Amino acid sequence: MDFQLVKLDAGQAACTQADALLALAPARFKAAAGDALSELIASAIKGEHFKTEAGATLSMYLPPRIAAPRVLLAGIGDGSAAQVRKAIDALGAELRRLPSKNLLVCVAGEQEPENWVGPATRALAQACYSYQATKSKPQPVKLGKIVLGTAHEAAAKPVFARAKAAAAGVRLAREWANRPANHATPAMLAEAARALAGKKGPLTCQVLGPKEVAKLGMGAFQAVAQGSAQELRLIVLRYEGAPKSQAPVALIGKGITFDAGGISLKPGPEMDEMKFDMSGAASVLGVFHTLGQLRPKINVVGLIAACENLPDGRAVKPGDVVTSMSGQTIEILNTDAEGRLILCDALTYARRFKPRAMVDIATLTGACMIALGGVRSGLFSADDALARALEQAGDAADDPCWRMPLDEDYAQGLKSNFADIANVAGRPAGSVTAAKFLQKFVGDTPWAHLDIAGTAWLGGAAKGATGRPVALLLEYLLGQAGAPASQRKRRA
Repeated sequence: MDFQLVKLDAGQAACTQADALLALAPARFKAAAGDALSELIASAIKGEHFKTEAGATLSMYLPPRIAAPRVLLAGIGDGSAAQVRKAIDALGAELRRLPSKNLLVCVAGEQEPENWVGPATRALAQACYSYQATKSKPQPVKLGKIVLGTAHEAAAKPVFARAKAAAAGVRLAREWANRPANHATPAMLAEAARALAGKKGPLTCQVLGPKEVAKLGMGAFQAVAQGSAQELRLIVLRYEGAPKSQAPVALIGKGITFDAGGISLKPGPEMDEMKFDMSGAASVLGVFHTLGQLRPKINVVGLIAACENLPDGRAVKPGDVVTSMSGQTIEILNTDAEGRLILCDALTYARRFKPRAMVDIATLTGACMIALGGVRSGLFSADDALARALEQAGDAADDPCWRMPLDEDYAQGLKSNFADIANVAGRPAGSVTAAKFLQKFVGDTPWAHLDIAGTAWLGGAAKGATGRPVALLLEYLLGQAGAPASQRKRRA
């Protein structure tokens, strides 16, 4: 998708040639005399064919005095990021069906470009995404060029550049999460990471295989992978945009490319959706893609622990005890609680980089989906500054999270008679006890855990990856890059 930004107000948009014109109308919309587009909107409102509330839309063909043959109106309510997204989401199906090759987008009425250009760019990219990788007869969206017009082009440029790059990262994350497990193996994820790094620039990639992982003593990670014919991969991405003396932020993504549950086999219905269990890994790929484009002044390490969780004669069994890289022994009571097993070794490895903060991203628990649904990702952290920074980043990026408790009392259920710790603690507060398990491996490094089980993908007729929480993570990282050194240390 080709996004462009031009200097153009609503009046000029009415006279500009385009296959289709999308006009966003805020609640405080007022028609300007002589402006054909705003007069058209005012007429539609007066005739009760259109409202400016978010989600209200109207489609017209060959309206008078408008150069574009197809005009779409969308109400954006108060003009907030969430309302802009809701408006464009309401048009999603129509945008994908448009025979048009290019779309001109503008706001009718007063609206600061910093408030709508970013959300509109991200939402339009989401709405126009179409998965094609494994289809024999691809039918991509015909819309290939989207031009955003604003009278305040200079003010909008940095916001637009950031949103455009973020949209590309989200798209990459969606693409890899959507691919079937036989088209997104651990080895294939490793090649995708290598392709991101290329040969030059601030991005580098190192891939560790079974021998290197065994040498590191990652017994928990190995235990999950041993039931599959697909070999595990530990992918290490590094982005160096700041002096080496600056401690990096570490992002750790869960990369279970297919999760059958192991010996603790999952039910058959909807098991196909377990290809999405590597959405945390996909989000790390998406973030690094955007970092390579924007090149902020920050250092970031990305770790992806990738493997499959399958049942066969070599698979780990309930009751087995393994030794993690940290030296702690783990009783595996449920082999379907595998994400925390690969993450605990990845977290231990991440500490080698002496990061100023670690954030792991994982489709970890169905319990989090029950608690928060598909609206907010679960956020767990004992570090108030880090939790606050991530919450604020999620709100700013319209990719919200919600902080969950992490009281020490929740860890009681993880006690084991046969190992240092058990990998599950029963059904109550399952997302919290999973986070408590991970906390045992972070030491004194500021750490946060994002449980994206409810937000990483949609089911049903709209089945597909969302690309969350790429936008949240990018907002957080870019905020850290823009902070003074002393403030970075305090906010990390």
